[in-house]
Amino acid sequence: MITESKKIKVCFVSPKAYPLFNPDAKNVKNPFGGSEVDLYLLALELAKNSDFEVSFIVADYGQSPVELWNNVEVIKGIDLEKNSVAGAMELWRAMRRADADIYFHEAASAGTFLVALFCKMRRKAFIYRTAHQDECDGTYLKQHYLAGRLFKRGLHWAKIVLTQNDADRNNLLKTMHLDSMVVRGGHHMPEQLRSEREFVLWVARSADFKRPQLFLDLAEQFPDEKFVMICSKALGDQNYGQLVARAKTIKNLEFLPQVPFQETSDYFGRAKVFVCTSQTEGFPNTYLHAWINATPVLSLEVNPDGVFDKSACGICCNGDFGRLVESLRSVLTENRYIELGRNAQKYAEEHHDIKKIAKEYKKLFSNIVGIDTE
Repeated sequence: MITESKKIKVCFVSPKAYPLFNPDAKNVKNPFGGSEVDLYLLALELAKNSDFEVSFIVADYGQSPVELWNNVEVIKGIDLEKNSVAGAMELWRAMRRADADIYFHEAASAGTFLVALFCKMRRKAFIYRTAHQDECDGTYLKQHYLAGRLFKRGLHWAKIVLTQNDADRNNLLKTMHLDSMVVRGGHHMPEQLRSEREFVLWVARSADFKRPQLFLDLAEQFPDEKFVMICSKALGDQNYGQLVARAKTIKNLEFLPQVPFQETSDYFGRAKVFVCTSQTEGFPNTYLHAWINATPVLSLEVNPDGVFDKSACGICCNGDFGRLVESLRSVLTENRYIELGRNAQKYAEEHHDIKKIAKEYKKLFSNIVGIDTE
């Protein structure tokens, strides 16, 4: 145990995360994703330890300048609708307010460079964690000429860069000549599992790379099976209305545009199978959410580090939609999803329990600051 004056101060910067703290938040135009959930869960777990003082910078949702949620100081910092110069000033003002030893950011954006620059000027430690495969394999750099170069510069200023799997680590080394450390995502293990299983589940934003329309195609192949789709509108999605309209025509599909994060565990716990139709990801937080609830994952294409080949916690169909259909039919036959779900829960307990993951971070943060918390 360390003294009050030597607490390690960690600040997470994740603008879209405020609705995770406050499900009643207003003006939610930019839905959160897996990277926000990652940092939210880590912040909550870290805040339970008296050796740490945790703050979290979020966007302006009309809330008070500073709020306390579960022992985390939540600071209003950025108005996402203001210009970049005003946004930068607001972000740095919030970072000064946090006065942290370590600033932690995840998911490529203009904010990555701004957080890194602040830390460089103030001689603070900056930690970056990749959120998606395209940040590591060169795709983001190719698609965003200026932003990509600023992002790369920011990562080179980081004290430590973290990746979600070995493939991302290897790609980052090739594309940016950056060594990184793999730290798995974590999730809270539920105290009790649901016994009844009712439907096939899909949960994500409507981003193009997540290919939500394919889940509708899948539901049409199984008219006697219930499907549930939780799909919030992705920023800039011009086709969301068409997706919703089509979903309403599928009688065995329930479409939900939004569910508070605190209620999504109930859906994962009631699902027979969780389906991922994404083309690319990092290591989806939804996989962890499914596995901790003993729900296997049926993935069309995303198989980080061959996890499905090693753990039997689901099936990857290697991009073959026909195989996805047949795999779902096989998993539903004679309730085979139950055995796969047990494997999934065991894997999650061993590799993704947030309590275990937080210990890795506590050791990492302690080493950076030079304070022993043991």
